[in-house]
Amino acid sequence: MKRFADVLLLILMLGGGRVSAQRPPTVACTLLGQTPGSAFPICATDTFRQTTVPICTNKTVTIPGCPAGQADYADKNPFWYRFTCYQAGTLTLKIIPNDLADDYDWQLYDVTGITNLDAVYTNINLFVAGNWSGSSGITGATALGKNQVECGSVPQDNINTFSLMPTLQKGHQYLLLVSHYSNNQSGYQLTFAGGTAVITDTLLPAMKSVLPSCDAATLSVKTNKMIRCNTLAGDGSDFSLVPALALVSAATGGSCAAGFDSDSLHLTLSNPLPPGSYSLVIKTGTDANTLLDDCDRNVPVAQSLNFTVAPLQPTLPDSIGQPSCAPSTVAVYFTKGIRCSSIAADGSDFHVNGPVPVAVKAAAGNCVNGLSATILLTFTARIVTGGTYTVQVRNGSDGNTIIDACGQVTPLGSAVAFTVGDTVSANFTYQLKTSCKTDTIYVQHDGAHGANQWQWILDGAGASVQQTAVAVFRTPGEKQVSLRVSNGFCSDSLLKTIVLDSFIRAGFTIDSLRCPEDAAVFMNSSHGKIATYNWNFGDGNQSQAMNPPPENFPKTGAETTYPVSLIVRDNAGCADTAVHVIRVLKTCYIAVPSAFTPNGDGNNDYLYPLNAVKAQNLDFNVYNRYGQLVFHTADWTKKWDGRVGGHLQSSGTFAWTLRYHNPNTGKEVILKGTSVLIR
Repeated sequence: MKRFADVLLLILMLGGGRVSAQRPPTVACTLLGQTPGSAFPICATDTFRQTTVPICTNKTVTIPGCPAGQADYADKNPFWYRFTCYQAGTLTLKIIPNDLADDYDWQLYDVTGITNLDAVYTNINLFVAGNWSGSSGITGATALGKNQVECGSVPQDNINTFSLMPTLQKGHQYLLLVSHYSNNQSGYQLTFAGGTAVITDTLLPAMKSVLPSCDAATLSVKTNKMIRCNTLAGDGSDFSLVPALALVSAATGGSCAAGFDSDSLHLTLSNPLPPGSYSLVIKTGTDANTLLDDCDRNVPVAQSLNFTVAPLQPTLPDSIGQPSCAPSTVAVYFTKGIRCSSIAADGSDFHVNGPVPVAVKAAAGNCVNGLSATILLTFTARIVTGGTYTVQVRNGSDGNTIIDACGQVTPLGSAVAFTVGDTVSANFTYQLKTSCKTDTIYVQHDGAHGANQWQWILDGAGASVQQTAVAVFRTPGEKQVSLRVSNGFCSDSLLKTIVLDSFIRAGFTIDSLRCPEDAAVFMNSSHGKIATYNWNFGDGNQSQAMNPPPENFPKTGAETTYPVSLIVRDNAGCADTAVHVIRVLKTCYIAVPSAFTPNGDGNNDYLYPLNAVKAQNLDFNVYNRYGQLVFHTADWTKKWDGRVGGHLQSSGTFAWTLRYHNPNTGKEVILKGTSVLIR
């Protein structure tokens, strides 16, 4: 049916009689029901009859899932319908042309939550189902359908005019487009029968509220659902008043000028009503019916709703929204709308009294149709002192106080009060108590300005919700202590860093393995407020220097160990000790044994470079008699145990190479030799 350039040529070649129908109309659609926003409201109980179809077009419709050239068509000669699903299930619909030779198309959209219904032209995610086949006759969604959508085609393709029944979801709103592809004004019938979805609202229509105008000459009526505009008698004869102190002389629907239904009605009275209690009563109008909803259900005759016409009174400030901590604004609420034109923008209509002076610098309403039930006052500075404050109305710079929707002037001095709490500070004090092994921090908040809630975080030493807290630390350094405080109205937080430096710790570093001819250099890493240092090198020598001179340990002709200790003390008598054991080798002459016996007796069990303490960039390799590498290391303490891959090697001679850098001479040393493995 949808009909790109070569399709036109095909129809001409086949002698088709629908060439003129290929030209989309250029007249814009203007009638109610012919645009998405003015769609007909429908129910499944209806057989909707459209006797004529005006020739026009709106915009391009996209058909998801169809190939290029068959996925975009103008909504020719359209009518749109809207409905709600009240029970989930399948939807059956039929479009029956008055002339069965006509070609009708349709597309269904889920428009739940969509405010601008023209989104159906651009948002392909709203698509539910459709049929755009070029076949004429009855079309719709029934059990005869095979696909969710049928794409455009030419009549000779004889594509199915029925699509699969879509499944509707409860509470969702839907929009149905019926497009008349044939350029004539012959109409159609639209029916819904056979599916399991319910699209008929069972709620009976009724009046929900009645509100008299300020002068009681008109009434605003809200209904519980949409009422068909063509069932509202324009002469007001659908309504009467009890007591009958006035007649309803005219009635209009709020949205009837641009739609088919409305839930807001405006009634004009023959004369203003005096103050008192009244009932608005439904009756059969001169149009022979009461009010009907979109499903032709009527508001029952004699259904009534009570309302009161009160004597005109000025509108006073009613209340103030809960102010924030240290507020810079407050919202003043009124029971009736205030004319925005009567609100002085500089805030001069209002004055604030309280424990401290408060100046108003601006006032603004949340205006809708020139009225606002809320006025926001802005102060020149935040209110930080707690107490009760009063907002008073006065004559502003515009020469008047504020005026309500009924023209009543709010009297001078009218007032409303609000309360704020003091601001609080989370600043706290602390005391520090030190000992040799621990530091104790005592924190305290003063509780000023009504503070009654505390939350302490003590840097890993615990937490507390009391006004005071204690933390014990066994390590020195910076400690983070935070407090959040509140008085139930205002709150504040503070983080303080407390440095603990009373601890003393002894510490030093030294290479634990030494050559007999090398002097040992000690690097002191102690910290704290240290007063004295006492070094004992384990060889009879001592020092009291913070950084002692290098120590030359005696040559004993054998490997010897020396326990080196450092004791530090502060002026309070606290002390700490650090100890390292130094191993002084017999010699640092590097050699590789000529033989080794890996039998596990603890003697000569390994092959490795002996005494290679100082060797830098060491590279040691062992080879078998076939020249295969059996062991490699760059660490002289890693030794070969006579195994390869976990398997014991047989007795025999093995070659080795040794390369290293001598830091004393600055030269590269390369050695080669053999060693015998003895079993």
